[in-house]
Amino acid sequence: MTPTPSPARKAVVRPFERRDVGAVLVLMRALAVFEGYDDKFRVTEADIVDHGLGPSPRFGVFVAEVDGAIVGIAVHYLIPWTYDLKPVVVLKELYVAEAARGMSVGHALLERLRDHATSIGASAIKWTVLHSNMPAKAFYRSLDGRADDIWELWKLTIDG
Repeated sequence: MTPTPSPARKAVVRPFERRDVGAVLVLMRALAVFEGYDDKFRVTEADIVDHGLGPSPRFGVFVAEVDGAIVGIAVHYLIPWTYDLKPVVVLKELYVAEAARGMSVGHALLERLRDHATSIGASAIKWTVLHSNMPAKAFYRSLDGRADDIWELWKLTIDG
């Protein structure tokens, strides 16, 4: 369970470390419950360590910490280059614990991700949003995010 932070404190955002893996997993699982795929959620602490902190990480996580408690995550990965030969950062998961909402934690996480994208010369940050998640859409709009006018999300499910 995530401790309730004091509302007067500001979030500190940093890359995750080995000591954060348990808290990251708790927030990933909370997002799975919120988005309705918790019955399919299979990520373990070992997976996070192996794929996020191993010798060739497949993803990164920025954690937001308030009063010593991790209250938010921004899980991201990189598309190394596209048509413009620049990388694109993909925001896979953004989640803020309910007790920390309204404290600008999400804003701090997105600003840190934007700084990261700028530092590596990325041309964009891309993400998906549930159609029904109007508060998230409003939040992203407040940061100058917008729905893509050209591309729509498609998928091909692979059973096995």
